[in-house]
Amino acid sequence: MPTPDTLARFIARVEQNAHVEAIEEFYTPEASMQENQSPPRIGRDTLVAHERKVLARARSVTSQCLPPVFVSGDDVVIRWVFRFEWLDGSVTRMEELACQHWEGDRIAAETFFYDPAQQTPVRPQ
Repeated sequence: MPTPDTLARFIARVEQNAHVEAIEEFYTPEASMQENQSPPRIGRDTLVAHERKVLARARSVTSQCLPPVFVSGDDVVIRWVFRFEWLDGSVTRMEELACQHWEGDRIAAETFFYDPAQQTPVRPQ
């Protein structure tokens, strides 16, 4: 179960847009991430590589946790809003719930739930 301090440090790291560093620091080596009902990505190195690939397509990213954060033993649910400005100038705003299973102070499994329609980039007017 994550301590309140560990959870606060994790959220702060993501809100600093240090997504790769957050994975490196707060996920187990065998961690998995799953988007809705897609097959999970498995292994911290795989998660880091995927995150780097996504971020390489972005000019900027803004990340915000929307409280409250729900904690029940080893399980945590966080509501996030992400704004991606892509290299081509388009913008994607994603709101999601991240359901996490922690082992001590590390995330072992995480599933993201969001409306896939949000993934369509919008061109500025």
